[in-house]
Amino acid sequence: MTYQETVSWMFEQLPMYQQQGAVAYKADLSNIEKLSAHLNHPEKQLKTLHIAGTNGKGSTSSMLASILQEAGYKVGLYTSPHLKDFRERIKINGVEITEAFVVDFIAANRAFFERESLSFFEMTVGMAFAYFKEEQVDIAVIEVGMGGRLDATNIITPLVSVITNIGKDHVAFLGDTLAAIAGEKAGIIKKGVPVVVGEYVDETKQVFVSKAEQMGSPIYFAQDTYASNAYTSDLKGSYQQKNIRTVRQTIELLRRDFVITEEEEKKGLNQVVATTNLQGRWQILQENPKVIADTAHNEHGLSIVMEQLKTEKYNQLYLVFGVVNDKDLQGVLPLLPKEAKYFFAKPTIFRGLDARILAEKAREFGLDGVVCDSIPEAYAKAKREAKAEDLIYIGGSTFVVAEIL
Repeated sequence: MTYQETVSWMFEQLPMYQQQGAVAYKADLSNIEKLSAHLNHPEKQLKTLHIAGTNGKGSTSSMLASILQEAGYKVGLYTSPHLKDFRERIKINGVEITEAFVVDFIAANRAFFERESLSFFEMTVGMAFAYFKEEQVDIAVIEVGMGGRLDATNIITPLVSVITNIGKDHVAFLGDTLAAIAGEKAGIIKKGVPVVVGEYVDETKQVFVSKAEQMGSPIYFAQDTYASNAYTSDLKGSYQQKNIRTVRQTIELLRRDFVITEEEEKKGLNQVVATTNLQGRWQILQENPKVIADTAHNEHGLSIVMEQLKTEKYNQLYLVFGVVNDKDLQGVLPLLPKEAKYFFAKPTIFRGLDARILAEKAREFGLDGVVCDSIPEAYAKAKREAKAEDLIYIGGSTFVVAEIL
C-alpha cells in the first residue's frame, strides 16, 4: 500500500476513539501488552516522560521536547490527536515520522493487528515506541491519549510522571467527579517514580497524595513551587503560564539525568512552535480582522480561554464554533460570550454534533447565530462579515481548528 492507502486503512478498518467514540475504548491494557511483546518491548529500551491531564498535555509535552532538544538531545515526541496529517503524532526533534516507516510498520504487523483486533490508538502507540527505539532517541516525551490508568501509553516506566490538571471531560469513561477523574489520571504514577502535578484543587490533591504515598513516589505540586510569569513562551495563551510552571518543575527533576542549562530552558520555551510545530494554541492566523484559533474543547479549558478573550480589543466578536456529540453543552455553553455573533457548523468527523442541534441548544443560553454547512463555510462567512477592527475566534473542538489551519 502507499502511505495514503495505509493511513486510510488505519482510519477505516480499525476502531478509533477520535472518530467513533465509545466503541473504540478498551478498558484494559491487554492489547497493548500483547503488541509490546510482539515488538520485543521497545518501550523498555527508552527513557521517557509521561504526560497526563485534562488540558495542556500537548503544550506541556511540546515545551518539554523543545527544551530537551535545545539542550542537545535527540528527542522523540508522541502526541494526539493530529490536526492535518497522521505523522504529526510521532516526531523526532520536530521532524515527523517518515511515510516509509508508517507503511512498512503496518505492512509488517497488519496480520497481528487484525488477528488481535487492535485499536487505531494501540497500534499507533506501538508504532511510536518502535520508531523511537529504532532511531535511538535519548528520551521520548509520551502524551497520554485519554485518562491514564487504562491508556495504551501506560506500559512505560518514565523518569518523571506529569499530570497537568483535572477538569471534567470524557466523563462517560473517566467518571463524573473531579476525584474520580483524578484517580484515573493518577494511574500513570509508577513505583518510586517522581510525579509532578501542575494544578490541583482540594478535591483532587488528596487523590494524588494518596496514590503517590501508595507507590512510594515523591510528589511535587508546581503551582506551589514556581511563580507565574517568571518565564515566557512563544505559545501565547495566558493559560500557558500554568503549563510553564509544570514544565519548569519537571525539568528541575530531569537535571538529575540530563544536563540542561537555564539558558537552554528559557530558549526552548520560546521556540516551541519552531521546534515542534505545535499549532492551535491561541494561534493568531491573521490581523485586521484578528483571527484566533484555539483547540480548547471542554469546560475547564474553555473557561480559561474565554477569560483571555475578554482581554482582547475589538468592535464586534464572531465565533466559528463546533463540537463533538459527547460534549457537555450544559457546562460549555454558559461560558460563551452572549454579545458575539455565532457561525455554527459540524466538524467533519463521525462524532461531530449536528450544527442545527448545537444552534438550538445555544439559543437556550442566549447565543444567537447562523447554521452553516461546514466549518470552512462558517469561517468564510465570518471573514466576509467582519471588519478590520473586529475579532474572529475559531474553536469548540480540535477538529474545528484542524479544518481551518
